[in-house]
Amino acid sequence: MLRFALPLLLFALPAAAADITIAKTDTDLEFKAGDALIAKYRYAGTVQVEKGDGTKPLAKPFFYPLNAPDGTCVTRHWPIVRNVKGETTDHFHQKSAWFCHGDVIPEGIDMKTKSADKRIHGVDFWAETAGHGRIVCVDVGAAKGGTIVTRNEWRTPDGVNILDETRTLSARALSAGYLIVLDIDLHASVCPITFGDTKEGSMGVRVSDEMQNKTGNGVVTSVDGSVAKAPAKDNLPMWGKFAAWHDYSGTVGGKPVGLAIFDDPKNAPQSAWHTRAYGLMAANPFGRNGSQFPALKGKTDLVKLTKGEHLKLRYGLYVHTGDVAGGKVADAFAVFAK
Repeated sequence: MLRFALPLLLFALPAAAADITIAKTDTDLEFKAGDALIAKYRYAGTVQVEKGDGTKPLAKPFFYPLNAPDGTCVTRHWPIVRNVKGETTDHFHQKSAWFCHGDVIPEGIDMKTKSADKRIHGVDFWAETAGHGRIVCVDVGAAKGGTIVTRNEWRTPDGVNILDETRTLSARALSAGYLIVLDIDLHASVCPITFGDTKEGSMGVRVSDEMQNKTGNGVVTSVDGSVAKAPAKDNLPMWGKFAAWHDYSGTVGGKPVGLAIFDDPKNAPQSAWHTRAYGLMAANPFGRNGSQFPALKGKTDLVKLTKGEHLKLRYGLYVHTGDVAGGKVADAFAVFAK
């Protein structure tokens, strides 16, 4: 038994070698391993509007940049950083890395302002079209090592809180990458909540255009070993199926890097994957038959919370050097899941 446990132990040792620190500003949390920047987490402030020079309040917290150990940012810069040569400018709402859902229905609450998207039955926290909701960070605790606790309110377009969330963020260094863990506690403190059947969710990233799978050089790998290589069409072979993790790898600035999302095996419900060739990768625990996920064909049982009930979810973002093998993604998942 020891001979199998030892490699995993050795793999985890570098986490202790690099001290993780979190520095707080009025708008960001800065995660570092020693002097190396892992990520910034934007939790407050404003962002530039999609077109023009104006600004608007942050629609939801997000990570940017998200860096591999060699300092390479693995996610798309736009729309946080503009005018990067050759970079796409679609899907304004897909800002680097985020957690939300595209249809959160507050049962018994009369919403004055509704989403412009008629397919949305509640509040859209995914897109940022007219009538979208906002996930507003209302408290940030004191950092303890590489861990910090934040508290969010999920608000309607009119600013009414319908769902409370405690989001605990932590980071650690592994031998080939950085692991960021999001422990999410959704609390239906105000009213019963139904999570609508939409593919637009939930733990998502938008990878660098250079390593996207459509016209870039990217390779998408699922935990079961299935692989999609560029050039590919948007709905990849692993789209809409269950998996413990997906990894998006390629080269950015000539450097081999990658980013994986981990879905904790203890999460209930399990996620199907909204992973597409243009660079989107998202673990979605709420989509059902209407989302057209193959793994959930015929399933119509929506995820619901009674008033006062909690839903706890846990996800990992693993940003690494190398491809899925060189980045030791399977080993990193074992560290995450234990």
